[in-house]
Amino acid sequence: MNNNCYLIVDEKTNKSALVDCTVFNQKMIDLIGETELEYILLTHGHFDHIIGAKEVKEKYSCKVAISAEDEAMLSSGRLSLAYFCGEPQNDVEADIIIKDGDVITLGETEIKVISTPGHTKGSVCFISGDYLFSGDTLFYCSCGRTDFPGGSDSEMLSSLKKLKNLDGNFKVMTGHDETSTLDFERKNNPYMKLL
Repeated sequence: MNNNCYLIVDEKTNKSALVDCTVFNQKMIDLIGETELEYILLTHGHFDHIIGAKEVKEKYSCKVAISAEDEAMLSSGRLSLAYFCGEPQNDVEADIIIKDGDVITLGETEIKVISTPGHTKGSVCFISGDYLFSGDTLFYCSCGRTDFPGGSDSEMLSSLKKLKNLDGNFKVMTGHDETSTLDFERKNNPYMKLL
């Protein structure tokens, strides 16, 4: 599904965190490499963003973090949409429940949690340094779907406004397809231009 999965690495300690966790395969193992994986940070609970979390957690003994609103998706193929799409549901337990304003420490690197409901009730984005990991909230010249259970047009627009009003020009690391920058999206994204 053209999912993007990112690895944040603290260069001083070699500790790392996955942002979203697609299919567990050799490519995923190569991405993690020799880093010390501490966290799987989930932007939301849809199956295509969590499908590899169980196996990665078992292999690396890392902690899974997700919002309270999306936690149930980790053990329900109906809620995660896995069954709807004919995909497997690999149940996994959350170790950390995150909320707006939380800061996750990865060695000397800080990762801030921003609540951005709209695609799901519990969608979040992560900010670390100059990077905004937007999950399925903000895409290149688009935004996430709101027609799935828990989706909301009004919440999506509020979340996009929240991102638009952030200070600075972040590199936007999207949940699908190509990446972008926040300044580019402020100027060109048709949904942000409405705000």
